[in-house]
Amino acid sequence: MHFGFDYNGRVPIPENSPAPHRTLLRDDVYRSIRDAIVRGQLAPGEQLRDQELGAWLQVSRTPVREALQRLAQAGLVVAQPGRMTRVAPENPEAIINARQIAAELHALAMTLAFAALTEADLAEMAEANERLRTALAKGDIDAAITADDDFHEVALARSENPLIPDHLEVVTATLRRAEYLHFDSVKGSASPEQHTEIIAAIRRGDQSRAVELTRENWSVLTGQTAP
Repeated sequence: MHFGFDYNGRVPIPENSPAPHRTLLRDDVYRSIRDAIVRGQLAPGEQLRDQELGAWLQVSRTPVREALQRLAQAGLVVAQPGRMTRVAPENPEAIINARQIAAELHALAMTLAFAALTEADLAEMAEANERLRTALAKGDIDAAITADDDFHEVALARSENPLIPDHLEVVTATLRRAEYLHFDSVKGSASPEQHTEIIAAIRRGDQSRAVELTRENWSVLTGQTAP
């Protein structure tokens, strides 16, 4: 799955990833490169070349450059004007900062969504949580992250505030990359149990507890406790 670092300077293109459709929009180019970084296919320190990324994605260099600028703003890429662009190294401080913001934004989403959550919503959350539990037991990180996203997406959608997901976009990629790079410490995560407690708090109408549990759920990453 990993590209491998090429010390000759060649951009490591995902070997097993299908090339996206040639009519990719700017956001699709961004997501394709972002996901390759998040999944560790483009490892910290690897050099990125506009032309070769464009060839992989079958797009011109312009959307690639725009995507790399966005990724630099998100802290996933380090750009040195006139020199080179590389995948950013892991930054423990950035992970802590991202964790704090994610915790507060998801807590806000739960606050806004609480009164609108239905039994069908809770069933959807419970189903996603079971998929998360199974994926963690099997060591399937892709399925685990998808299930975790699906669990939290319910409250995000019910919050009816589109700015929350937009702002989460920047910080969530940093957190997910840490999970991919350190999945061995994530496999024993207590997240499924925390999710079960969140659902229970919603069912008994305890909004403050559901919000606090949601905040706590995002305040912990790869076995570390938030400061």
